[in-house]
Amino acid sequence: MKRALQTAFTSWLALTLLVIASLAVIYLRNGTAGLNLFIQEWPLSNLAVTLASTALTWLLAGALLYLLANEKINKANVWLTAGYFLVTFVYLQILRERFRYGDYHYYLEAATALANRQPLPDTYLYLPLWATLIRFIVPLGDQGVMIVLWLVNVIALSAFYFLLVQVLQRYDFPHRLSVVITLLFLLVNTPLMRTLGFIQVNLLVMDLILLSLLAIPKNTFLSALALALAVHLKTSPVVIVLAFLLEFNWRWLAWFAAAFLVIGLFPVAVNGVEPYFQYVNNAVLLTQIPDTNFHDTSFDSFLRFLNPFFGIQIQQTRIMALAAKVLLLIAALFTMTQNVRAQSFSKENRLLNAAPALFIFMTLGSPIVWDHHGMFVALPFLLLLKRIHSPTHWMIFLAAYFLEFVLPSFDFFPWSYGRLFAPLIVLWLMYVTRNNDEPNPFIASANQWLAKLAG
Repeated sequence: MKRALQTAFTSWLALTLLVIASLAVIYLRNGTAGLNLFIQEWPLSNLAVTLASTALTWLLAGALLYLLANEKINKANVWLTAGYFLVTFVYLQILRERFRYGDYHYYLEAATALANRQPLPDTYLYLPLWATLIRFIVPLGDQGVMIVLWLVNVIALSAFYFLLVQVLQRYDFPHRLSVVITLLFLLVNTPLMRTLGFIQVNLLVMDLILLSLLAIPKNTFLSALALALAVHLKTSPVVIVLAFLLEFNWRWLAWFAAAFLVIGLFPVAVNGVEPYFQYVNNAVLLTQIPDTNFHDTSFDSFLRFLNPFFGIQIQQTRIMALAAKVLLLIAALFTMTQNVRAQSFSKENRLLNAAPALFIFMTLGSPIVWDHHGMFVALPFLLLLKRIHSPTHWMIFLAAYFLEFVLPSFDFFPWSYGRLFAPLIVLWLMYVTRNNDEPNPFIASANQWLAKLAG
């Protein structure tokens, strides 16, 4: 078998080099026009995405053959490796079938505005760092920027797979079970599909947050730097800082403040200070939206829909939305306190027990919550798998999980707002299960089944 695998890898390598050489010869002889003779673009395809998907799939196949031929895959890592290749192969095929992408246009418009010394458009709702970084690739044009951000998302998905497995293990999930949970979570996941389909920045933000949780306490600087970057990419992760404050780790806090300031100075050095004021203005405008959108599952959007039916003035609706978020904050802080006191999720430190409830407020406390923001509540949902004992609680949890991650994105009131209520249900479950010290039978049964399967 080893010799056959080595032959297969050698053949793959030779064919790869042959393709590269042939493309180089064609280009040197006939230029781009010569390459076009060998490439056709299907009407409902994006050529850049098709080429990137095909190339990455081919390279991953070669990497897999290399690992197998050199016996790098063993009993210790076979589950992790198999899960990674399965997730990546599946999503490369899915993404290849798309020919239109969404939110990267907003990033590109903002980056182009900065490059031209113009104000940030009101569609850009982030701190200036992301647009500043994209500014340097604006000369690549629309398709060039799109494919670069597409590749960044594929890399972020790969990182998310490994980081989520590691975080679940940090929360005392067994290795194989962590891999299986991560694999199943990623394979059927509407918010993830929306994130990748719109080339959103969510995965990169989650990677940085998970890295921040994993790095502490061994690498205080890396942990602080990762979370500071996450906050600059999307402001809402600043909520997670509270979990770190509970550790009274002043060195971490100092590193975070320094990293946040230094990162923030980079856009100032490139663009001046005006983009920060424009960001604040855009954030204020965001709270003044008068209508509703069924893909926006925020308190604001839900309450605005009720205005014409009950004759509520928009000013009153904004007060009601603010009141709802204040109540959510109180509920999240109360649940967080109870989880910390009971050491509900981990016996290691306060941080790991405080973070899950804060992810709920981080997501729903925003004035706008698109369906792809469901990626931010991944951890609290998955951690409950170890805590639920009651059959009733299991049914409630599975209903919430279905609403958040399984149900496709759609535009029907009030069912679209299942993604508003699902995280609230999980917050309640985190409270009612706070004293469940022993892992539920699901964990023991799953471990036994996986052990038999592996044996």
